[in-house]
Amino acid sequence: MRYDAPAQVPVDEHFPCFMNTNELWQSALGELELKLSKANFTTWFKNTFIASFENGQINVAVPNTFTKAWLEKKYHRDILNSLQTITANGVRTIIYRVETRQPSPIHVRMPNEPLEPEPFVDEQPFRTEEAAQTSSGERTTGDLTLNPRYNFTNFVVGKTNELAHAASQAVATQPGTTYNPLFIYGGVGLGKTHLLQAIGNELLRRNKTTRIMYVTCERFTNEFIDAIRTGKGHEFKDCYRNVDLLLIDDIQFITSKERTQEEFFHTFNALHQRNKQIVLSSDRPPKAIPGLENRLLSRFESGMMADVGTPDLETRVAILEAKCKERTYFLEKDILHHIAGAIQSNIRELEGALTKIIAYHQFKNVQPSLETIASLLTSFQPTQLKKTITPRQLIQAVASYYDLQIPDLLGKSREKRLALPRQIVMFIMREEMKTSYPSIGNELGGRDHTTAMHAYGKIQTNLKSDEKLQRDVELIKQRLMAI
Repeated sequence: MRYDAPAQVPVDEHFPCFMNTNELWQSALGELELKLSKANFTTWFKNTFIASFENGQINVAVPNTFTKAWLEKKYHRDILNSLQTITANGVRTIIYRVETRQPSPIHVRMPNEPLEPEPFVDEQPFRTEEAAQTSSGERTTGDLTLNPRYNFTNFVVGKTNELAHAASQAVATQPGTTYNPLFIYGGVGLGKTHLLQAIGNELLRRNKTTRIMYVTCERFTNEFIDAIRTGKGHEFKDCYRNVDLLLIDDIQFITSKERTQEEFFHTFNALHQRNKQIVLSSDRPPKAIPGLENRLLSRFESGMMADVGTPDLETRVAILEAKCKERTYFLEKDILHHIAGAIQSNIRELEGALTKIIAYHQFKNVQPSLETIASLLTSFQPTQLKKTITPRQLIQAVASYYDLQIPDLLGKSREKRLALPRQIVMFIMREEMKTSYPSIGNELGGRDHTTAMHAYGKIQTNLKSDEKLQRDVELIKQRLMAI
């Protein structure tokens, strides 16, 4: 997610006229987003922007003193490194200060300037679900804002997402009748949110009075807890059950939350019985969500389930071409293929690399070449787990992913629900952390080294054909990288 900034602020006299402070901050945030978990990034960098850039000093505006203290203590070094990389060490110091956002004046778009950033999250609970058009063209629905850039026209279709794309278009054409619910699942940064918001935007295009609620599962949970605490249960129910379209992002976070699951069960039923459309996204299929009640599992699987996979090379090149067209920035075909070949994990990382490349070359005022591109892509190469990750952290991550207790994972039981997670721990310790087989056995409750060898071989073989296992291992590794 990227956050808007005032269009006119004091800038350093040496700062290139073709790159404003908004672009600079968005480029820095693009790098930081890849290093942090989604929750941490949203929490600490929302509503931040560069207030001024003079004489090598950047003043970063933050919404409150708590954020100011946290950025200074926790993320200052990462922020400084990102800004210095983009500006070729043009930034010497950073000052954080509390500053509220002022209305942005009319902004004249500069050559090669990217399109407007995505809107920031609105924190007001229980706002009306009636769709409204803001002055900047954003469509506000529910408690979040539908980004008009997320539509079907600019969604690049490939072999790994064509079913999800077709199902989403069908839902947008005939909501509540074709596929209800629609359950879209896949790894991080592969376009699930794009499809959810495209459905909402298409329905609004067809009928501006459509009542839409777009919300993350985390937000749904927090609002439900707040409603219980403040005695506003009826307002909560009215807010979520009187809509034409309910879009829930990252529904997997409902795991093991019994009261939230019960409330969502009744909300689901209330909408479904009135033929109101429900669309859910998750990083895994319903059966793989631990702690999900059977009654919700059966409802999630009763409609259409469509997965979104990692895009192939041709699709990645097409995505880069589309993004360059959006930003009116030209890159040679061989450069696009080089970028697409270097970054294979997800679309979000692909776009982050493109943002960095464009910002760097605009700042330097030089033409992109394979040599400059290769040096910029070093930070986007396939990431190995940090050397500081400990076996205990790995075990904790796998236990959390499968909703297990660590003592059970390390115990002697050979139950199937424990055997696979245990084998995955062994595989990652060997594959990513280069741990010896005897050490792996010792970490996993004093097991023999041959057990670790068997587990590694089994997972290595099954990964070649088991898409669910591939997704589980990749998501666990992404969680570890965010630690």
